[in-house]
Amino acid sequence: MTGTVSERTGAPIPVLDIGGTHVTAALVDPATNRPLPSSVIRRPLGSDAAAAGILDAIARAALELPAEHRPSWGVAMPGPFDYDTGIGRFQGIGKFESLSGVDVGAGLRRRLAHRAERLRFLNDADAFAIGEYHAGAAAGHDRVVCLTLGTGVGSSFLRRGLPVHDGPQVPPGGHVYRLTVYDRPLEDLVSRRAIRAHHARLAAIPDGHALPDVHEIAALATDGNSAAVEAFRYAFDTLGQALAPWIDRFGATAVVVGGSMAQSWNLIHPALRAGLVLTGGTTARVLPARQPAQAPLIGAAHWAQDTASAAP
Repeated sequence: MTGTVSERTGAPIPVLDIGGTHVTAALVDPATNRPLPSSVIRRPLGSDAAAAGILDAIARAALELPAEHRPSWGVAMPGPFDYDTGIGRFQGIGKFESLSGVDVGAGLRRRLAHRAERLRFLNDADAFAIGEYHAGAAAGHDRVVCLTLGTGVGSSFLRRGLPVHDGPQVPPGGHVYRLTVYDRPLEDLVSRRAIRAHHARLAAIPDGHALPDVHEIAALATDGNSAAVEAFRYAFDTLGQALAPWIDRFGATAVVVGGSMAQSWNLIHPALRAGLVLTGGTTARVLPARQPAQAPLIGAAHWAQDTASAAP
């Protein structure tokens, strides 16, 4: 086979999925639309480290990938982040604070040297949604809302496979976490910290005692513990109520749910479905993600391959 890597249309697409505690690097095969199993590398990442340390850790994971790949990388990154310029905007959110104002794109390209001509950034929830659209539960839906439930509520409103961030049919920026419900920010009622706090009140756990984490509360709920059952029911019924008018406006035919909390599908699905009362004639199915781990990697690969937005 002749030609440079950038000219080989069959060469794999390098991607990074950057989270608060881990970074995943992989090569996605454009023929199968899946990460090459032997290429997926997951490494710990300290989001409270200095900027140079964070960038060094991301680059180390990227450089572990085999070198024969395309020169354009897809990079899934949590917000707030300027995805067009590659500059961090993290302030007051408890992670990646040292990257605020830092040109992450330039820093990574310098560390990756000849391995990266371009880095194409996208929001991590958008990457998940695009991956589910091309290879998962969102496939076949012209308009779909995808949620990632973890520490908070990530979201993406997709139209024909592309995220919609502006306009009257979506919340501000296309982000559900910016909504208010009962005159409070949504994540005060629907998030890891919210579920833990609500369960503690319902279970009358004294102040100063260690609180069970969400996976422990889910186990209690599965066993029938009434406080745990109600903590889950309230959170996801509330999420459904907050989402319903936007599902109507956007005309979504499906809501696809991923993230670490989605493992408790037996608790989340009935509560979310009960709260999601649609009045605009829309019928939207609530579906679990089919590619919960691989979707962000697949979505980042499509972004690198299909879009013209590149960090300078």
